[in-house]
Amino acid sequence: MTAGVLMTRSRTDRPMESAPVLWNPSTAWKEQTNMAQYLRWIKDHRKLSFESYEDLRKWSVDHIADFWLSIWEYYDVISHSDYEKVIDVPSGTIMGTRWFTGSTLNYAEHVFRQSNDQHPAIIFKSERHPIQHISWKELESRVAAIAAWLKNKGVSKGDRVVSFLPNTPEALMAFLATNSIGAIWSSCSPDFGTASVVDRFQQIEPKVLFTSDGYSYNGKPFDKTAAAQELVSALPTLEHVVWFPYLNTDAPLPSIPNIVLWNDVVKTASGKLTFTPVSFDHPIWVLYSSGTTGKPKAITHSQGGILLEHLKALGLHQDCKPGDRFFWYSTTGWMMWNYANSALLHGSTVVIYEGAAAWPDIHALWNFAAEAGINHFGGGAAYYIACMKKGVSYAGQNKFPALRSVGSTGSPLPPEAFEWLYDHIKQDMWLISLSGGTDICSGFVGGSPLLPVHKGEIQCRMLGCAVEAFNDDGEAIYDEVGEMVITQPMPSMPVFFWNDEGQEKYRASYFEMYPGIWRHGDWLRITDHGSLIIYGRSDATLNRGGVRIGTSEVYSAVDSIPEVADSLVVCLEKDGGSYYMPLFVVMSSGHPLNDAMKDKINATLKSAYSPRHVPDEIIEVSEIPYTISGKKMEAPVKKILMGMDPKKAVSKDAMRNPAALDVFMKLATA
Repeated sequence: MTAGVLMTRSRTDRPMESAPVLWNPSTAWKEQTNMAQYLRWIKDHRKLSFESYEDLRKWSVDHIADFWLSIWEYYDVISHSDYEKVIDVPSGTIMGTRWFTGSTLNYAEHVFRQSNDQHPAIIFKSERHPIQHISWKELESRVAAIAAWLKNKGVSKGDRVVSFLPNTPEALMAFLATNSIGAIWSSCSPDFGTASVVDRFQQIEPKVLFTSDGYSYNGKPFDKTAAAQELVSALPTLEHVVWFPYLNTDAPLPSIPNIVLWNDVVKTASGKLTFTPVSFDHPIWVLYSSGTTGKPKAITHSQGGILLEHLKALGLHQDCKPGDRFFWYSTTGWMMWNYANSALLHGSTVVIYEGAAAWPDIHALWNFAAEAGINHFGGGAAYYIACMKKGVSYAGQNKFPALRSVGSTGSPLPPEAFEWLYDHIKQDMWLISLSGGTDICSGFVGGSPLLPVHKGEIQCRMLGCAVEAFNDDGEAIYDEVGEMVITQPMPSMPVFFWNDEGQEKYRASYFEMYPGIWRHGDWLRITDHGSLIIYGRSDATLNRGGVRIGTSEVYSAVDSIPEVADSLVVCLEKDGGSYYMPLFVVMSSGHPLNDAMKDKINATLKSAYSPRHVPDEIIEVSEIPYTISGKKMEAPVKKILMGMDPKKAVSKDAMRNPAALDVFMKLATA
């Protein structure tokens, strides 16, 4: 989840100009926020007062144990045994830190203590279904039945339960049931290629699979029956398969051993929903790295770590309140699905949409936001950029009276999109640009309801996140671009990677560049007023005359050109220390890439940034390659163009559009 944002005309090699403020919270707004309530609690219970958000944040990382204990107490975490120690940090490294040792808890128990009759638990709509509301009572009944069925089948604490379901309420119900009994959840979206799902699920040896017959996208059904059968055959540890007929409820059950219909499972006699306490560091779920090269890493998070992080992140940084309607457009294979579901921890309603964001037209999700009365709307930056380029505008319509915040993540959101959201969606709203990752299933940097929104900037480092920008010597730098690092432990850092003997992959992923300190792999600048700008992945950095340039700077400029639909830029090292930087573009319909258009692109890059940003060549392609989770595949494209065997450079099963690589493979051999 990298959500870098850039300020117009900024440079990575000179001091940054001041960005205009697009939104400033009023005193009345601030006073009613969860953050303000937490500050009042801190004052009453800790006798601490903070003059600013930054003062609070600094305390949260300088007194890391005190801060996370305050979150534990403020949110009244239910533990079935007393903790012995808040934090236990190994000598010389934050890797392997243990939290609230001795405590036992259950994430789902904290969800269902929010059960009420005043607000729905879930609001759901899809390409195939009209909007529907699911009460807390119905949710609890379904979860209790599924949990009872799982226990009847011998599933217990520590067993793995996996899902190949579309983004429907059934997926959320299956997760909560799995969690309630102390089993470990893992999910892939049915738009994943079968081989990529096998690569993920085989690692964790699941006992039960929840799967469907397919999904719908752009108004078309995609039957996944054969894929499900292939998946079952490749997972010898499976003992039971639950079949959810999403496309065709009348079709006969496929030929799969030990298969049972979803409806038969939810009819299981259950009684009252109960919860199995587990240790703080007991796994809650296994998420996966993108797997663009090699097998995806199986990133394992803890029940307690995710519980504390999501109480803080969605409560204080997203301002989720009881009855709020929280939506983030996602699939079940992206960490934002897990993140958004945690709005339930705050008594908020989780709003779910299954289908294409722009079907039957670009207004689909915005119409859904108005229909469902969404308070918090989230999506990928690419979606907002597409809406901007399509000329979407609701200015003067008061279409979203309930909308309080709009969130963006997944890829860089350019400054122009910031302005577009305020000019054409809603002026009086809070724009949250969020950046973190699957690694912590949350954000390192994101929003604060107490701070202004500056054009093209992330508002703040989040509480409990000791984020710094380091130079090559491991020194913290400010108002300069450096490697993003985290110098203090966080509870939601992975407890381990599954099947990572000696934790070698874990250590190599985060702790090699700066021993003992987490290096995240993003280029970061911390401004003089505490906001942040992320310039893209450091492993995809462009080197121009020895000056590092973030790829998102190029995209920010190119995205402002309506004739260009999409783009990708890489920089290739050549013999003798020189570099070659091609820019690949997808042109909008009816606009050819001629010399005049190339001149316009180059002039825009030079004017907005610097001559260094002008590519050596502009090449037209039919599409840009993306991962399934929607990230541009800069590093694999670079490796292919540098001559690496494409089979080693990228796993096509981890891609949304594998055919997009064909042109780059041809270029590599030309």
